[in-house]
Amino acid sequence: MNLSPLITKVHFPPISEVKRWVAEHPDDGKKLIDLCQAIPDYPPAPEMTRYLETLLGDPLISKYSPDEGLPEVRGALCEYYGKKYDAQLSPANFCLTIGASQAFWLAMVTLCQTGDEVIVQTPYYFDHPMALDILGIRGIYTPFLESERGVPNPKVIESLITDRTKAILIVTPSNPTGAVTPPYTIRELFNIARRHNIALVLDETYGEFITGGGRPHELFNEPDWGAHFVHINSFGKTFSLTGYRAGTLVASSEFIHNALKAQDSMAVCQPRLTQHAIKYGVENLDEWVAENREMMNRRHDLFRAEFVKSGNPFTLTASGGFFAWVRHPFKGCSGRQVVKKLVNEAAVLCLPGEVFGPGLEQYLRLAFGNIREEMIPEAIERFRSVVIT
Repeated sequence: MNLSPLITKVHFPPISEVKRWVAEHPDDGKKLIDLCQAIPDYPPAPEMTRYLETLLGDPLISKYSPDEGLPEVRGALCEYYGKKYDAQLSPANFCLTIGASQAFWLAMVTLCQTGDEVIVQTPYYFDHPMALDILGIRGIYTPFLESERGVPNPKVIESLITDRTKAILIVTPSNPTGAVTPPYTIRELFNIARRHNIALVLDETYGEFITGGGRPHELFNEPDWGAHFVHINSFGKTFSLTGYRAGTLVASSEFIHNALKAQDSMAVCQPRLTQHAIKYGVENLDEWVAENREMMNRRHDLFRAEFVKSGNPFTLTASGGFFAWVRHPFKGCSGRQVVKKLVNEAAVLCLPGEVFGPGLEQYLRLAFGNIREEMIPEAIERFRSVVIT
């Protein structure tokens, strides 16, 4: 049969690709250190698990909910966004989704049609351009400058806007660099979107891992926020529920009303059990979230301190709560070649830079989700041990 030329041109999921290389790793008795996938290695809060167990006998838990999610769950999210963003939202501003990835798809199909353009901050989260390519939406990618350490440059972004531009896409904290876009930069990007009558789409999947837990921005206080701002979130990372697929799309009630047309034809609704997990989490787990934020920040701080010590041939160019963005020392080698070398020589697994944007073959992404503090010094030593040829 003839497959869609759009999908056949899209690269294979990078994490699945590199995990296949592990099977080819020679068994030399050295345990693999996995710096590949950015998911929490700790389980959900025990009290949440106990609470969810009490719901399993309820016949309703296996039924559909409204497309946008249960009213009481969206009401709890209004309270959560009030605390986190000082936002005055209504349940009509929320659509609960199958992870942040589905929220992104809903945002794009609601905003764009084939041939439209979305400006994407580079390095980008690889699933985003994969989705844009499949949908026939043109990604316009910003250049990466090490001196900017992964933080968006509003002037550069505005210079890329054309009459086909529908949105500016920013991930903050960044996956893959860990960079946090400052509130004043987010406001400047919102003002650019307002001037050009387009949308600023913020993916804040890792927003609960910003050092200190401060307010990421105050865009929800803008009287016309819904005309130019679309927000994507994931409670999968926040509450260690990645397998529950706990995403959220937040936008104007008109935007959500139209997004539900795609929601109903795509997934119908987020599972009820996931919705109850989100409600329990935002109502009861502030301290638990704060403790894990501090733990991830300790991992990052230790990793950074060890990595930048003299003698490491790899260069740390940007980092944050979950990620480090590293330049490798091998001239003329792609990131894929270097990742395979690290697997074979040092038993370290990470992701190649080129899956995060064009021209990024000289970089690697390292993730801290799977590495405990006691393993960090050994992990860094393995980078130092790689033979430079």
